[in-house]
Amino acid sequence: MTEYPERRTTRAAGWARRTAAFSAVLLICVWVGHHFGLVEHLAYLWVLAIVALLAAVALIFAGFAFSKLWQYGDLGGRDLTVGAMIALLVLAPYGVAAYWIATYPPLRDIATDTDDPLLLTTAAERTPDMNALTEPTPGERRLQDETYPLVAGRRYDLPFDAVVDAVAAVLQRRGWRLAAPIPPADEASGELVIAAVAPSFVLELPADVAIRVVSEDDATLVDMRSASRYGRHDLGDNAARIVEFLAELDQQINGQIGPDAAQ
Repeated sequence: MTEYPERRTTRAAGWARRTAAFSAVLLICVWVGHHFGLVEHLAYLWVLAIVALLAAVALIFAGFAFSKLWQYGDLGGRDLTVGAMIALLVLAPYGVAAYWIATYPPLRDIATDTDDPLLLTTAAERTPDMNALTEPTPGERRLQDETYPLVAGRRYDLPFDAVVDAVAAVLQRRGWRLAAPIPPADEASGELVIAAVAPSFVLELPADVAIRVVSEDDATLVDMRSASRYGRHDLGDNAARIVEFLAELDQQINGQIGPDAAQ
């Protein structure tokens, strides 16, 4: 009777599944912990890097296990498949971030008025491990103008107090943390700067925001600035924040007054 050698189960397949599962659990736990303020921002970023490394290691294990299955007919196909799929799901957001890095310019401080950027009073909360605030260079100004043409201030043919009330309504809906309560419009003497801290998309990392409302003749001007506290690249977050806020402000004012008020 012909005897066939017993098929072995490759250990790499099991390690692929276990490592990938651990990276997924770690990713969920650290995101939830950061969302509820239980994990500091810098530690959060370090753990995210560790998660990516673990998921990549899981793919290496899966690749090694696949070579064993292909060459020697070892068992473990289910474990390596599950491990590879989980690792790819974990790495998917990192792939999107890599695409954004390649697509968007390396900017982390965006303003509607690059010649005279608003002062970020919440920058006093920044620690040495956060990004330092600097004046934009001519190259950065040109890069912002070319990439984000929609980042522009607003001019409303409305009284100053009406625009301040509209800005306050949008801020309340967005839930940004204000540095100080918004004073009544009649106490602002025709100019008001509102400071806030806004979370980034998905990662929820903080960014300093300033909104300036200025009365000028028969119109009211609105400018914004948004600067990330962490990361050399904002992945387009600051520009998107400004564009979305001002678009929502347009809708707020159009709903109250009419479409002819915004310019």
